[in-house]
Amino acid sequence: MSMVFRFRMLSDENDRFVRDYEVMYDSTLADLHRFILESLEYDDCMASFFTADDRWNKGREFTLMDMGDGSDEGPVAMDRVTLGQIIHNRRDRLIYLFDLFGDRAYYLELTGAYAADPEARYPREIFAAADAPDQYDPSKNVVEDDGSIFEEMMGDFSDFEGDDSYDDE
Repeated sequence: MSMVFRFRMLSDENDRFVRDYEVMYDSTLADLHRFILESLEYDDCMASFFTADDRWNKGREFTLMDMGDGSDEGPVAMDRVTLGQIIHNRRDRLIYLFDLFGDRAYYLELTGAYAADPEARYPREIFAAADAPDQYDPSKNVVEDDGSIFEEMMGDFSDFEGDDSYDDE
């Protein structure tokens, strides 16, 4: 039985932008790169993936072209690495740097792993909110300030006032 990884992708340029993707665990990072470009209707471009820790600090780099210097710490080509080789736990993270010169990126977090639906085609987009930031001109990404998707999702918790019986000192 094949497994599917579900990722949530966010942007720091548009707080309302969200994409949820389902991708086969044995897909390469190059496959994911091409799917993201297609999904966002972006032109082909140089890009890198990075593993990331829980604070979104960049880890290992995976490049579109083989730029490795032969060392174990150098970049690895995207087409040589599958998601299953670098993603192991729920909440594992990737940074997708799509604008190398502008240091613009998307942030992907694993939200689940599931048995593949034999009737579905993967990779696939299962949820989309807001337009993707412009690929070339970040100044076109001005969004009316009507809150963020995060604030909407967290709105259910706004009534929580705490537990007076809990001693936090």
